[in-house]
Amino acid sequence: MSLPPFDQSTRTTFTETPNPSWAYGQKTDSTAAGAKWMEGEKGGWKVINTAEEDRLKLYTLMISGIVPRPIAFVSTISESGVENLAPFSWFNMVTNHPPIVSFACSNVPAGLKDTAHNVKNSQGFTVNIISEPFVEQANATAIDTPPEVSEWAFSGLTKASSIHVKAPRVKESAFSMECELFQSIDIVHPDTGEQSSTLVLAHVKYIHIRNDVLNERGLVDIAKFKPVSRLGDISYARVGDAFRIPRPSWQQEKDKFAELAHTAGNL
Repeated sequence: MSLPPFDQSTRTTFTETPNPSWAYGQKTDSTAAGAKWMEGEKGGWKVINTAEEDRLKLYTLMISGIVPRPIAFVSTISESGVENLAPFSWFNMVTNHPPIVSFACSNVPAGLKDTAHNVKNSQGFTVNIISEPFVEQANATAIDTPPEVSEWAFSGLTKASSIHVKAPRVKESAFSMECELFQSIDIVHPDTGEQSSTLVLAHVKYIHIRNDVLNERGLVDIAKFKPVSRLGDISYARVGDAFRIPRPSWQQEKDKFAELAHTAGNL
């Protein structure tokens, strides 16, 4: 299949929300777009019993539906000094106090992946965020190399010294975190007893941010940062149009909710 070239000129822009006139209590199908979306329900539902589904089919289904997923680009170092670099899309922030992020490493037939093994050795590790300009290089590190082979050399990426941990940062990453292991949780299947993966809770000790991706408030500017995410199968995505929706405040909105409840006959 022939694909158009990547559009280097495309930038993230902010737009209105999909339905800026929406009001509390308004049904989804009250707009043309919402009605079209709800029309799809007439085609019925497919229901899957996860206990009976083939594990590979379940994996491919879940990664296609739980999207987009941010990517943790994790740099670790083994006890013998081999530097490992690998991406993980089962990744997110857990809390800011203490600053904790999480990522999960699926086991391989031989046991733990190199990353899961290395994070337990008390040398520390880094979690780097991937941006568009080096996504091919990052993807190359997903190769199933043996433990004694480092992915750094053939990735073409550059090591940058860390302050607190032994493992290097990815210099090309505009947002990198130096981490210590906070907790490692073995995920064990409740029926078979098989350890399928390792959930890593990482304590962020230092954050390195390139000044050119920050806005005037000192926050990361998504349009300059150009992060990528994982979708299903082997697909990635960039951040397209973005929109902002203020978080509602009960103190400000409680009279509207009371009116809705009264109209619905609940008061």
